Amino acid sequence: MSVVDRTRPRERPATAGSPTRPRLTDEHGRRVRAWELALRYVLLLAVLALTVGPFLWQLSTSLKGPTEDIFSSPPKFLPGDPTLHNYERVADTIPVWDYALNSLKVATANVVTNCVGSALAGYALARLRYRGRRAATLAFVLAMLVPVEGIIIAQFTTMRELGLNNTLVGVVLPGCVAALNVLLMRNAFLNLPYEIEEAAFVDGADVWQRFWRIALPSVRGTLAVVAIFAFMGAWDDFLWPLIVLSDPSRFTLTIGLNYLHGTFANDERLVAAGTIIAVAPLILLFACLQRYFFRGVGEGAVKG
Repeated sequence: MSVVDRTRPRERPATAGSPTRPRLTDEHGRRVRAWELALRYVLLLAVLALTVGPFLWQLSTSLKGPTEDIFSSPPKFLPGDPTLHNYERVADTIPVWDYALNSLKVATANVVTNCVGSALAGYALARLRYRGRRAATLAFVLAMLVPVEGIIIAQFTTMRELGLNNTLVGVVLPGCVAALNVLLMRNAFLNLPYEIEEAAFVDGADVWQRFWRIALPSVRGTLAVVAIFAFMGAWDDFLWPLIVLSDPSRFTLTIGLNYLHGTFANDERLVAAGTIIAVAPLILLFACLQRYFFRGVGEGAVKG
């Protein structure tokens, strides 16, 4: 005699003529209604339009010829006769490639100093045991709360006393190690399991070997984030280079492009072309490091 479980609902047998409807689920496996999924995509498209739209409009304006009306109503997004003449005019108006080279020198030096200094300081705050470690961590946190405008006069006075005014070294030195980057590296090192370094210590590895061969390769994602932040901060910086530099031959790209606004304020095509020249290296850097950038979210995982 068979016993029937009446608490379970009876399952309908699937017929050949009735196809099953696929369930919509999110990244966590939870069921999502169709209108909720549509709303998410609408919001994502709106955010994409707000962030990427101005850049695409600047790119379109930089490719428009002098006969096209960029203020037409309704606005015309695609250029009717695309041309690169505006980029040639930027190079003829200002020494844009010399300014770009100065910015590249400053940004590269800033990336190297931030990656090296932040990695060393973050490892010392996360792994080494010494008196005053918490106070040092608190000092980096408080340094993030100080506005740049509050210390810029002290920075300028320091550079003048050191004889570094009107030099690219004076531009790099105040931001060579950022407090935010140090804290990012500290958190990345804290997420690493202690057992790995303990095993290396038992095998006879010293501090430098554990840092260079074990800890640093495990936080490449966060190191890429630090590199991108350092490059963007140095490349886009306008206020500090404007204060410390006085020789036009040492101007960075952000200062040099300001001449396009002053002398050719009515030529929006020229300004748009200069803006695209300034933004292009940032896009190239992110495209090269995006693999490690997104890996930084799960930093510290152990691979089997």
